[in-house]
Amino acid sequence: MKAEFTAIIEPAPEGGYWAICPEVPGANGQGETIEEAKNNLREAIELILEDRRQDILRGLPKDVIREKIVIG
Repeated sequence: MKAEFTAIIEPAPEGGYWAICPEVPGANGQGETIEEAKNNLREAIELILEDRRQDILRGLPKDVIREKIVIG
């Protein structure tokens, strides 16, 4: 699945950079370089969204209709 998210990146007081994603509460990353911070943020977003998806699917009844939709 391809999706676009916003990365807010700022210099960290102790050095390097930290990044957050306003569309995914709790998603953040840090790194010595901007690219490293973005990669860590990307991994955090993927983990959070997969965890949320799995959590929702665990509670569904067996006869539920499950289909995919594409946005974009």
